[in-house]
Amino acid sequence: MSRESLVILLGLLVFFAPHIGIPEEWRLYIVSTAGVVLMVVGYSLRRRAFRQRLARGERELGSDSFTEYQNEPANANPAP
Repeated sequence: MSRESLVILLGLLVFFAPHIGIPEEWRLYIVSTAGVVLMVVGYSLRRRAFRQRLARGERELGSDSFTEYQNEPANANPAP
């Protein structure tokens, strides 16, 4: 089962859990477990998408800071 399918299945489980007539305590465990699994799978999907963007060269790995550098021509005359 793919991660995308797992997200859909768990979303349906969370949506229908209050309406399928299971005991309240079981429902609490089911919804809590589904929520934790959704967080882990969501993080995994987001990380995979970020890594794919890095591989395509759309983003750089690292911080958002940069240094500006102006290259002067080699034959520039110094000011007197």
